[in-house]
Amino acid sequence: MAPGAPRSGDAIFSSVERVNAELFTLTYGAIVRQLLTDLEEVEEVNKQLDQMGYNIGIRLVDEFLAKSNVTRCVDFKETAEVIAKVGFKMFLGVSASVTNWDADGTCCSIVLEDNPLVDFVELPDTCQGLYYCNILSGVIRGALEMVSMKTEVTWARDMLRGDDAFELQVKLLKQVPEEYPYKDDE
Repeated sequence: MAPGAPRSGDAIFSSVERVNAELFTLTYGAIVRQLLTDLEEVEEVNKQLDQMGYNIGIRLVDEFLAKSNVTRCVDFKETAEVIAKVGFKMFLGVSASVTNWDADGTCCSIVLEDNPLVDFVELPDTCQGLYYCNILSGVIRGALEMVSMKTEVTWARDMLRGDDAFELQVKLLKQVPEEYPYKDDE
């Protein structure tokens, strides 16, 4: 069966099975709380959330490609737009926009219009260095690595830290050439 036209994030989101948003939010909060208890250092929790997200991202990209019918993106700009418009809508039910491109087209910001991970969340003073949603930066980094893009993903703005939006900065470090496990001429 030939793949059809690319599906929008809304179409995919409406057709996939979902869990209760409050259950998802509270479960994520419990994970972050347990990490804070176990690791004690906020910076270590940030690293662990990023690594958890990375592990999710390297697996999530397969589901994304299978369900979205998205074809190969021609460049990093198109890839960022697909992440913002289709990926975030498909998996979190939220829209995002891509802004602040640098002159080289290798660095941009993804601004979330809403963030379901932070419902019911207030950071105590002892956790002011915590990037509560750092799992999202890891997911993006892991997914992009699976499509041959080595990136650095960091939080530029975070509403839990008093900013006016949730903004991720995504920087393309290098485009990794695809390697095939065998040669056709042998």
